[in-house]
Amino acid sequence: MKSIAALQAVVTATASDAEPTPDELDAIEHEMPLILAEVELLDAQIMTIDRPASELDERRIRRARRKVLATRRELTNRASTPLTGGAA
Repeated sequence: MKSIAALQAVVTATASDAEPTPDELDAIEHEMPLILAEVELLDAQIMTIDRPASELDERRIRRARRKVLATRRELTNRASTPLTGGAA
């Protein structure tokens, strides 16, 4: 019988793996406007789960969808714009 105890360190996360790296935190901060817009859309959709959507609900959902799309466009444009300055 072969023991699997030797592999435990490979599959068990260490304490240093529990926290995000500074680069990961920067990426999250960069995408935070999109995350918040998507949460707003989800909230608007959740409100209509158990009842028919009123005209106000439909407007709220459309507005939230437009906000998500605009935020995605802004993040995409920001990412594709080359940074000025620096040594090239």
